Order: sequence, then structure tokens, then C-alpha cells
Amino acid sequence: MTTVRRTTTETQVTVELTAGSASPKVSVDTSEPFFDHMVAALGRYAGFDLAVTASGDLPHHLTEDVALALGRAVLEATPATCARYGTATVPMDDALVTAAVDLGGRGFWGGALPDPAYDHVLRSLATAAGATLHVVVVRGSDGHHVTEAAMKAVGLALRQAMAEGGEVFSTKGSVGWEVS
Repeated sequence: MTTVRRTTTETQVTVELTAGSASPKVSVDTSEPFFDHMVAALGRYAGFDLAVTASGDLPHHLTEDVALALGRAVLEATPATCARYGTATVPMDDALVTAAVDLGGRGFWGGALPDPAYDHVLRSLATAAGATLHVVVVRGSDGHHVTEAAMKAVGLALRQAMAEGGEVFSTKGSVGWEVS
């Protein structure tokens, strides 16, 4: 299990994550019901046993810091020999959304969701996870459906990318860092 705690003067966030669960157990409590629902959907579809607790001063600070902590937990929980890439398309009523992820260590967000708050959430998640994340909204007029389809598609793409691949999947081989 990976545990990440992020504490600032604005927020207190704890994320506990274990990847690769066949029957994910997800609990999210941020006092923002729709956000809780979206993070829980992402976690369940990603196959994470996930517990998130968070409190904060403003919804923007809260959602951003949860996304940063969740992204860091994904980074820490990703095996060196993961499959690395994942993609998924999710239809949800009027919405059709595709997500593609590369867990190769370079944080990049390519996408645009109709709700700028969730656009920011996914950008923060990708940056903190060191993931390249693209989300394409093919169609959809209901913002709830588009956002939920996006979170589920990202979860499914993460499930594929984080799966054990048996070897380092890179032409560079394993990347070593030394910090002192």
C-alpha cells in the first residue's frame, strides 16, 4: 500500500492506494459529493483499493490537492515493469470519451473537459503522476456524463498501464536518478 499525505495551510489530504485489485474497495470523503463520486469512479475503474480523506478551505484548493496527492500515489505505486501504456473509451449516455496514458515519467496533460475544474483536476493528476495523459471528448452535451465518462476512461487506461508487464517497457531501459 502507498500512503501519501499532503498538508498545507489550505488543505489536509491523505491518500492510501493499492493497485491491481480484482474487487476494488474505494472510500472517498472530501465533503464535495460530486468530486467524491468522480474520484471513486476513477479508483474503481483503475482497480485501486483506494481511501481518500481530505478537508480544506475552498473547493478549488481541495480538489487540486487531492488530485496532486492521488497522482503522487499513482507515481509511487507504479511498478518499474508496468505495461506503461493504456487506453480506453467509455460511452455514457450522450457522452463518448477516450483516454490514453503513458506512465513513462513525463507529466503532460492534453485535453479539455467542459468543466474547467475537472480539466484542472486531470492536469494536476497527470503532472504529479509523471504521466502523459490525453483525454478526448468525442461527443456529449451533459457535463455530468462527459466528466464521469472521462474519469472512468482515465481509470481504465491507468488499470492497463499499471499492470505488471514483466520487463521495463522502454527503449531507454530503466532510468536511474541520484539526488543528494
